[in-house]
Amino acid sequence: MSTISYLDRFLDPMVDVFPPDVARAVVDLRAGAELQADIENLRNKARAGTLTADEELAYRELVEAIDVISIIQSKARRSLARTTA
Repeated sequence: MSTISYLDRFLDPMVDVFPPDVARAVVDLRAGAELQADIENLRNKARAGTLTADEELAYRELVEAIDVISIIQSKARRSLARTTA
């Protein structure tokens, strides 16, 4: 089982404790303009195969962070669905 699968299962109880306003804030979370520009820069360099060793490490960490945020946002969406159902 992958780390992401374990993390998803570990965070599953979040669905039960998100108040609707917190769940909505988590769902609406987006990267700011500067961070988005950094993400695009690293993504473009990764596609071109021109990442330095430090950039490659930063890009891997970024992808992992995005995976974690995506899991938490999924939990928040589920929490909202349960409160509106």
